[in-house]
Amino acid sequence: MVWLYQKHEKIHPRTVKGWYQRWRWALVWITQLLFYGLPWLPWNGRPAVLLDLQARRFYIFDLVLYPQDFIYLAGLLIIAAYTLFLFTAVAGRLWCGYACPQTVYTEIFMWIERRLEGNRSERIKRDQGGWTFDKLWRKSLKQGAWIALSLWTGLTFVGYFTPIRQLWAESFTLAFGPWEWFWVLFYGLATYGFAGHLREQVCKYMCPYARFQSAMFDKDTLVITYDQALGEPRGSRGRREDHEGKGLGRCIDCGLCVQVCPTGIDIRQGLQYECIGCAACIDVCDSVMDKMHYPRGLVRYDTQNHMALSGSGPSVWRRVLRPRVLVYGSILALIVAGMVASLALRHPFRVDVIRDRASLARLGPDGQVQNVYRLQLMNASEQPQLFRFSAEGLDGLRLVSQAVDGDGVSASARVEGSQARWVAVTLELPPEAHQQLKPGSHPVSMVVQVFDDTGGPSLGSIKERSTFIVPR
Repeated sequence: MVWLYQKHEKIHPRTVKGWYQRWRWALVWITQLLFYGLPWLPWNGRPAVLLDLQARRFYIFDLVLYPQDFIYLAGLLIIAAYTLFLFTAVAGRLWCGYACPQTVYTEIFMWIERRLEGNRSERIKRDQGGWTFDKLWRKSLKQGAWIALSLWTGLTFVGYFTPIRQLWAESFTLAFGPWEWFWVLFYGLATYGFAGHLREQVCKYMCPYARFQSAMFDKDTLVITYDQALGEPRGSRGRREDHEGKGLGRCIDCGLCVQVCPTGIDIRQGLQYECIGCAACIDVCDSVMDKMHYPRGLVRYDTQNHMALSGSGPSVWRRVLRPRVLVYGSILALIVAGMVASLALRHPFRVDVIRDRASLARLGPDGQVQNVYRLQLMNASEQPQLFRFSAEGLDGLRLVSQAVDGDGVSASARVEGSQARWVAVTLELPPEAHQQLKPGSHPVSMVVQVFDDTGGPSLGSIKERSTFIVPR
């Protein structure tokens, strides 16, 4: 029975070493080196990754994205979702146990706690005892280290939106803008609260993934399991005792699998939604089996189908490529291929043609029909580009632009790197041409060719459709 107002008992996970824990720490290093390092990596005179919301430019190494490229963000989120589905169908909560920010930062915060407050037994004894000078300075230093790491994490997060070197200089004078203050403190507070204090409660009660993960599991999903056929009945015994002669299983009921669990569950009670798949119980159980000179694998990654056959059926890996996994993998491969192809074929420029909303059409002084348009010329590279544009679709159609150089047939405009420019363009038809047309809208196209600033070959061309209005 769990009472609604029951006081939460703090979990003090025991330190464990093993193959899976080395993988976990390897991913901690990889993810944090990327997170903390990318804002500091220089690239073309700016950070390698910079999401400049004020200028509406997203820089990712050599890639410059505009708000019109929002489809790539949608594609990235779809790829992330299907990757999660795929890994969950294959091996359960791998994301939670190894790469989730909540897990990663909790592991870092607990490492600081172990360094300053000692091992599990020392921490429990100190928490249960009264306040002493030793307890005060250790906990104060721990809280200070947690707060410093949290603020640095918040500063790094904001560094993806404001150049990190500018933020670092502003941090000495506290000259942040209001939004920078808000996000540094908000993200820092979230890191401090989630990783330092809430910890496993986030995974158990706040994360929705723990609730709907069962929809992606099946009986061929690899999950962390306790082999009851080998372990039961459990009981303590000496290392040299014949446990089979005493009618005991391999489990010596040491309780270490519970002590190392960051969510405080007993894996011997079966699969539970609180399990984040960190495999700490596997590493510690294998170490106990080694000491007892028993075979490893009492707690292991296995499937429900394989466990039901007591490990005597076909190999676990033979069911990895089952229909669900193949569907997820195929969809993911198609989406990734589409994203890569789209980025590879993407033009280093964009053009939007917008009709003037003030007037649909007007008559010129010599009886010609004029339609006014606004061209948004966007340079999606970091080098200057020359845009040359013309119109086609109607006989006698002329292009006139007062903002740029033109000859009545085409016009050109220069756009600096990673910049956008609006150009007003007028298309006009002489009287002898528009009198042969019916009143109403007629399709026209704006053809734009782009050249680099050095006068080299064309970087490509684009044709944007629009309409030309002939009044009654």
